[in-house]
Amino acid sequence: MGTATEWTRLPVGRRELRQDAVLALVLGAGLAITTTLYTAAGTYGDDQAAWWVSALMIVANAAPIAFRRRWPMSMAVVSALAFAALQLLHVPEVFLVNFTLFIALYTVGAWCSDRVRAEAVRWVVIGGMFAWLFIGIAFGWAVPNALPNDDGGLIPPYIAFSLLNILINVIYFGAAWYAGNRAWASAVAKHELDVRTAELAAERERSAAQAVTLERVRIARELHDVVAHHVSLMGVQAGAARRVIDRDPAQATASLGVVEESARTAVEELRRMLGTLRSHEDDPAGDDLRDAPSTEGLGRIGELADASRTAGHPTEYVVVGDPREVPPTVSAVAYRIAQEAVTNVLKHAGPTARADVRVRYLADCVEVEVTDDGHGDRAPRNTAGSGLGHVGMRERVAAVGGRIEIGPRARGGYLVRAWLPTT
Repeated sequence: MGTATEWTRLPVGRRELRQDAVLALVLGAGLAITTTLYTAAGTYGDDQAAWWVSALMIVANAAPIAFRRRWPMSMAVVSALAFAALQLLHVPEVFLVNFTLFIALYTVGAWCSDRVRAEAVRWVVIGGMFAWLFIGIAFGWAVPNALPNDDGGLIPPYIAFSLLNILINVIYFGAAWYAGNRAWASAVAKHELDVRTAELAAERERSAAQAVTLERVRIARELHDVVAHHVSLMGVQAGAARRVIDRDPAQATASLGVVEESARTAVEELRRMLGTLRSHEDDPAGDDLRDAPSTEGLGRIGELADASRTAGHPTEYVVVGDPREVPPTVSAVAYRIAQEAVTNVLKHAGPTARADVRVRYLADCVEVEVTDDGHGDRAPRNTAGSGLGHVGMRERVAAVGGRIEIGPRARGGYLVRAWLPTT
């Protein structure tokens, strides 16, 4: 993020240069008018400057304002010299010329990025002005007739006059200094706000892209859970039906019924998923739809065990502890973990491997465990696969703050055990 030392307000554009030129013309016209009026009023009497000297001083004081934001420090020095020359040459103008010097000093504070040089230039100008003021006061004290007579007041007139001039100059130069610094600080704050706004906009774009990626991962995980389980079950049952269709038509019919039911369930889940996605597209404000938990839950884990038994795998289903209500998200994750684990049994453990499905209700969590003995027809375990199922299980468990154990058992077979917090 840009800081005050890295950022600069200069150079300015054509719009600012036009504004400065217009301001210089306005001040020049004002100086011409006030100089004419002060001349008519006889401000300096017989000592006032000739008209052409006054005209030159008007131009010298107004012209630097046209370039104040192009070369602010140089123009401040020029304005200070022109201000002093106007006084020394007795040009009859004591009003608007104060504005030109004020604007020049203000511009140095408000527009110069080199803050050290900006302060140095202003200190030089202000120091020179106060030196000139003190010299004038000293010369005034040397001419007694230049001040009112001391009438015995609380403060002598020459001291009061000197203090008044000093106070006016302190206020004048202090205001120019303060206003310039405040304008610079405001510009820096606006610049930093613009930088933060741009960063936030970029972050929003990155977050949106990440959200799209996460949404794709979520959809892929859901599709994997739905398709892998049901299609695997359909494949197993279809194979069983093919093998026994001649000698055991009843068993073949039962297996085909399972295939039909699995296909119907898969289609229904896919339809529900697509409906949720379409609802989210139609209602962008409904961010909660994206995170809505599946309707599946702990209560349906028993159906997974039944499906495994129907597929020819002796499967025991046990619930340990008193069933209780758990958060819907946790319930959905528990079901998906068990579904993926049972699917892996059907795909990898062998045709007749024995499986155990257990749900334990513990004090502060629910535990889901699926194991198999790996002895399906004494065939070696088929470990071919994409690995997405394990990744999906770990992501689901991490999403609810749980932990999971996945891997082969020492005595053979495979274990999936997940602890899902309920509090």
